[in-house]
Amino acid sequence: MKKLIVLSLFLIGGTAMAQATYGLKGGLNYGATGEYENYSQVMGDAATVVDGKEKTGYHLGAFAKLEFLGIFFQPEVVYTKLSTDYGQFDYNITKIDAPVLVGLNVLGPLNIKAGPSFQYILKNELENTNLSISDVENEISVGYQVGLGVEFGNLGFDARYEGAFEENNAFGEAAFDSNFKIDSRPSQWILSVSYTLN
Repeated sequence: MKKLIVLSLFLIGGTAMAQATYGLKGGLNYGATGEYENYSQVMGDAATVVDGKEKTGYHLGAFAKLEFLGIFFQPEVVYTKLSTDYGQFDYNITKIDAPVLVGLNVLGPLNIKAGPSFQYILKNELENTNLSISDVENEISVGYQVGLGVEFGNLGFDARYEGAFEENNAFGEAAFDSNFKIDSRPSQWILSVSYTLN
């Protein structure tokens, strides 16, 4: 019974010392989705493989942050628009990103953070072509984010890299006897400005 009381007091004290904040964020993304592959339906061989070229996109969202003894937990919900140039067409996606980051305050206003990033694609389309996407392998996929940030009062600045653990292909029909797929998971740099509301 004494151990239970001590544990309860410790948890209550820890919660009281933890600082919970929330706010808004937005900024620019620079990156590209994965390879475009045009392949034969009959043979199954890739006839064309094209690496996408990076383009600039943007993101807007909200975050919460729970901090305790210099360590913090930071979940986010972010609307992201990203485009990739494949030469003859652009691949545009709009998606909801939900990174769940763990961070550490390392020196003054500087912090480092990392964690998984969940992606749900809202819109998946090709521009400047008559090709269209019919299906996506997984509605929800998981990548990762790692980066650093600085905070000056309520204002924060973040620089992160986002990568993928595995492909998440979007499929379509290129011609009578061929299909195509595009890896929808991006590799991108994310630059954000955030403002804490409380």
